[in-house]
Amino acid sequence: MWRNDAGLVGKSVVVTGAAGGIGKEVAAGFAEAGAYVLAVDLPGSELVKSGHQYLETDLTYLANHEEIFKRAQDMAPLAALAHCAAVLRRRNSVDEVTEEDWDLQIDVNLKATFFLNRSAYHSFKAAKTKGSIINFSSQSWWTGGFGGSVVYAASKGGIVSMTRGLARSFAPEGVRVNAVAPGGVDTSMLREGQDDAAMKSFISMIPMGRLAEPNEMVGAVIFLASDASSYMTGTLLNLSGGQLMY
Repeated sequence: MWRNDAGLVGKSVVVTGAAGGIGKEVAAGFAEAGAYVLAVDLPGSELVKSGHQYLETDLTYLANHEEIFKRAQDMAPLAALAHCAAVLRRRNSVDEVTEEDWDLQIDVNLKATFFLNRSAYHSFKAAKTKGSIINFSSQSWWTGGFGGSVVYAASKGGIVSMTRGLARSFAPEGVRVNAVAPGGVDTSMLREGQDDAAMKSFISMIPMGRLAEPNEMVGAVIFLASDASSYMTGTLLNLSGGQLMY
């Protein structure tokens, strides 16, 4: 029987950005699917109960990555990494973007993603198990972003390219790498620095006529982590309410 939680029950999963809008819902979704969640973020998390654990760490400290997967494997055999953590520095124009803005977004969104994916791969390989990695891009990988969000868009475009390359590299060991590209999701990151007029204009471009709730991203992530998507790798799922079609 087809089950969306196949391969997840009783296994451990790592969710980064687990205290944020989308990451928090993804962590809760994995818990509901029967997995043990290692919730990773800077601030606290609400999932420290019923066999789940929280690990406070800065993902830009690459030396911490190995500990993340060691902790997860100690909980239960590792099934998946859902890498939701990201940072956006929105500026009014490209001229306002500083070198520090560039370094922060590239380090968190792109550099940390590569090394975290690689650590996950080595964890699966050492355990001689198959596994799934789900990265978070954005519809801005396609649009290029607007004004001062171009750096964020560039980092998310890099994630799409990286996901495809790592999928090809890791496939012989049975490790799948896919990505999701959310559109407008109602989170503090999206709303920060946006006035009502800007939000109204943005929503008007969405055929479904509304922002997504963070929990509407969960199904795609659980699907990509589960055995239901066992023949999918190097794939990007577009979750934009029809705003982006290609």
